[in-house]
Amino acid sequence: MTVLIAFDGSDDARTAIEYAARHVQPEPTVILTVWEPLLTQISWAPLATVSPVTTSGVPGDQFEEEQQAELLAKQGAELATAAGLTDVTPRAERGTGPVWATIVDVADELDASLIVTGSRGLAGARSVLLGSVSTRVLHHVHRPTLVVPPAKKDE
Repeated sequence: MTVLIAFDGSDDARTAIEYAARHVQPEPTVILTVWEPLLTQISWAPLATVSPVTTSGVPGDQFEEEQQAELLAKQGAELATAAGLTDVTPRAERGTGPVWATIVDVADELDASLIVTGSRGLAGARSVLLGSVSTRVLHHVHRPTLVVPPAKKDE
């Protein structure tokens, strides 16, 4: 089986990796970073651009977002290895919808034994307005999920 850890580069995602390394039995681990092209992100807001936006249609071209996601996934894998996880694979996956849906789809594809994700710790209106990837993963996935809260800050 495989442990799937969602990683977006945030402190909360780093905390999730470190927690998993300390508390989860060693298994092959995939560090997943979900990305989507900027054009997809802004397509729902046509007023966001003054002029039409086009892409270069050259086959083999790689979106800048994809390159950044691949680097981020590698950084997450390095962090996981440094924290003590073994057999770690970075993976950048292009989202075709909400980030949580891609995490659920990849977990199903891998038949992940556990999904690990960080949590921003948002509550109330902020959570409703900003949404919560970890909450949506938890409610839509049909496999064990570990949501790691933010690290306590020294007061």
